[in-house]
Amino acid sequence: MSGTFAWIALFAFLAAFLNAIGILMVFRYREKAEKAMTYFMCFAAGVLISTPLMLALPSAVEKNHHAGSMALGGFLFMFFSNRAIQHFTNKDALAFGITAAQGIAIHSFVDGVVYTVTFEVSILMGVLSAGGLVVHEFAEGVITYLVLIKGGISRKASMIYAFLLASLTTPLGAFVAYPFVRSLGGSTLGLLLGFVSGVLIYVSASHLLPEARDHRKHHSILAFLAGVAVASFIGVTHGH
Repeated sequence: MSGTFAWIALFAFLAAFLNAIGILMVFRYREKAEKAMTYFMCFAAGVLISTPLMLALPSAVEKNHHAGSMALGGFLFMFFSNRAIQHFTNKDALAFGITAAQGIAIHSFVDGVVYTVTFEVSILMGVLSAGGLVVHEFAEGVITYLVLIKGGISRKASMIYAFLLASLTTPLGAFVAYPFVRSLGGSTLGLLLGFVSGVLIYVSASHLLPEARDHRKHHSILAFLAGVAVASFIGVTHGH
C-alpha cells in the first residue's frame, strides 16, 4: 500500500505544481500561456477519452457488472453539477468569476479522488488516468486565473485564489479519499471505478474538447490524436 500511496502523492503534487505553473505563466505571460493551453487540453482529452473506454470501464465491469450504470451516473453527476454552476454564472461578473472558480475547485477535488481510485486498481491505470488529468492541469490553472480576472478581481488576488482553489484541492481530494478507498472490496471498487470512468469521459468530451475547439489552433487535432495514440498504445501493450 505504501507504494500505491507514493504514486498517488507523486501525481497529486505534480498536478498541483503544473496547475501553479499555469497560473504563474498566465500571470506573467498571458498571451503565450493561452496559446499553449489549447495543445495541453487537446492532448489530455485524447488520453482521457481513451483510458476509460479501453481500460477503466472494462476493468470495472469485470469487477462488478453494474459498473456501466455507475459510469452513466458519473457522467450525469458531472453534467448536472456543471449545469448548476452555469446557472449561477448568469449573474453579474463577480458572481461569474467566483462561481466558476468554485466549480473548478470541486472538479479539481474530484480529480484527486480519481487518482486514488485508479491507482488502487492498478499502477498502469493510475498512470494513464492521472497522467491525462495532470496534463490538463496547466490549462486549468490558466482558466481559473482568467475567470477570476473576468470577475473583476485584481491580478494578484486572482493568482492567490486560483492557487488555493485549483492547485491545492487535487492533493486534498487524493489524500482525503485514500483511507476510504483502500479499505474497499473488489466489487465496490468496481462500482467506484465505473463512476470514475463516467467522470473521465465527461471531462474529455464535454469540458476539454469544447474548450479547445473554442481556441482552435494549427495542429490541435494532432495533439488530440497524439493523446489517443499514447493511451491506446500503452493500454494495448501493457493492459490486462
